[in-house]
Order: sequence, then structure tokens, then C-alpha cells
Amino acid sequence: MTITIREIDLHQLQDANRCNEPFMVDSKLALTTTDGVVCYTVLRVTRYEKRYPPNEIDYSSCINNPDQCVFFARFDGELAGEMVLRRWWNNFAYIEDIAVKTMYKRRGIGREVITRAIEWARERELPGLMLETQNDNVPACLFYERCNFELAGFDRNLYRGLRPESNEVALYWYLLFSRIKPPAEH
Repeated sequence: MTITIREIDLHQLQDANRCNEPFMVDSKLALTTTDGVVCYTVLRVTRYEKRYPPNEIDYSSCINNPDQCVFFARFDGELAGEMVLRRWWNNFAYIEDIAVKTMYKRRGIGREVITRAIEWARERELPGLMLETQNDNVPACLFYERCNFELAGFDRNLYRGLRPESNEVALYWYLLFSRIKPPAEH
């Protein structure tokens, strides 16, 4: 079982937007703040299906672009995951999208993609990674936390411009390289 991560090229354009699949929501994060630190509790909710819309980026513009890229993950040669990454306005590497196909979850693919994002950001001397997800994507939030991201902020109104009735809360996660301990030398 081999995981490979490759940056997009002309031969991989057909793989774009093929990893986002619907998923079931059965919980959400309820947020609190204490002394400026965002904390959460996981609450059960009535189960429903959620699907993200396809990315609306020009994938070909990411080929050989020093400020944005797409990585595809393959598991034993089969397309298993995708990540869209770019230098954001605040000089962080922004993970615009990260997706692993359902049948390949819990096989280390997400962790490998995050590792590649860290390498990409460090190659550009950026201070860290950031991303945004929603309080109803609890598995993703728990994954980011396991990858040492810190929940640093939220926005209760971000999605109301798209759907005024929305109760989704945008969550902002950061991985600051200055807070990562270097690996121990042997």
C-alpha cells in the first residue's frame, strides 16, 4: 500500500474536483472563548448529508505557479485525495480545499497531504498554514487538531451571504511553524 503525492501537471487536470464526496453530519462544535482562546464541545445533532460545491478555480493556473498549487494523492495508483493550496494575502499558506475520497479515509492520506503542504509553505519561507472549515464538519476539525492546528477564530455570519438561514459557523485553523517543535536528533 503506497501513498504518493504529486503536484498538478497537464496530465492530471482531469483529476480536478474528483475527490469531494458527500458526507453525513451527526455532530457540530459548540464554541466558547476563555481569555481569548477558542474552545469547543462536540454536540450531537439530527443526522443529515452535506456536500461541498465543486471548486471554482482554474486548475491550469496552478501548474508551475510559485504562489498556488494543487496536490493529488494516490493510494496504490488510484486517485484518493486532493488539496488546493495558495499563498494567502496575510502570507500564510492557505489550504483552500482538502478532500480525501471516503473509501480512502483513515489510511494516512490526509496526514501525507498536510505534510506536503508544510513542505510547500516552508520552501517559500511562510510562517505557517491556515484553513477554514465549518463547525458541522467535526471529523475534519478533529483531524486538523491531531495535525497540531490551533482553532484560532470563528465567524458566525460568513455563510449567511449565501444562505441567510444558515447556522454554520466558519472556523479558522492555524498551524504556526514557530510553535512546532523540531524533531529530536538521534
